[in-house]
Amino acid sequence: MKSIIAHLNDVTAAHSVEELWEIHTSHMAAFGFDRLIYGYTRYNTAHSLGDPQDWVLLTNHGDSYINTFLSDGHLFHAPMVRWALENSGACSWRWLEELTRKDGLSASELRVVDFNRRMNVTAGYTISFKSVSVRSKAAIALTAKAGVSQDVVEQIWERHGDEIIVANNVMHLKLMTLPYSGERHLTKRQREVLQWVGDGKTTQDIAQILELTPATIEKHLRLAREALGVETTAQAVLKAAFYNQMFVIDF
Repeated sequence: MKSIIAHLNDVTAAHSVEELWEIHTSHMAAFGFDRLIYGYTRYNTAHSLGDPQDWVLLTNHGDSYINTFLSDGHLFHAPMVRWALENSGACSWRWLEELTRKDGLSASELRVVDFNRRMNVTAGYTISFKSVSVRSKAAIALTAKAGVSQDVVEQIWERHGDEIIVANNVMHLKLMTLPYSGERHLTKRQREVLQWVGDGKTTQDIAQILELTPATIEKHLRLAREALGVETTAQAVLKAAFYNQMFVIDF
């Protein structure tokens, strides 16, 4: 296993979400957590996590797990997701065992627990990251290898918990600096015209700068709004900025 300094150096030097995720999952696997789910939304409210197309959702779980977890709505009823939305810090899945024994789970939550048990997702930790906005929330679930008990996980956490938390915090902070499109893809031209809008240029200004017609600029702005799922150009600029899709350096 790499030293924490060497690992954090690799993380901070990552040029893409894909590269960062590969580095992070490999490092967590070295501690015995071979299946991870990271989720982040900037559109969290009391009743919604926002449009799934706007989520940052990263996982190395197999398709048989994650497709069912999402399509059957388990995400919205998972007890550890509820905990992550209401708290910050690290939480042992021992908490879930205690709730189950005390009949502290709803029928929907029990279905999630049963599904996870059948898929060997039974031991681990959840880390909920501190938010800078009431609308944003991010968390990661670290699942131990199949067959590993929560008792063994607690022993791992006793020895390496602080390092694991630091590694996940830095991964999360690094991710916030990297371009991420998810289901929202902008073309180079759409990104370009939004950048000029962000610089305060009018449609006429942009048309002159790019040597295009105003009608063509309006078309690119319309397509950018459609791609980002918003109604106004101002919203498009904000959402593109949220996901670091503007003023991007191509490596």
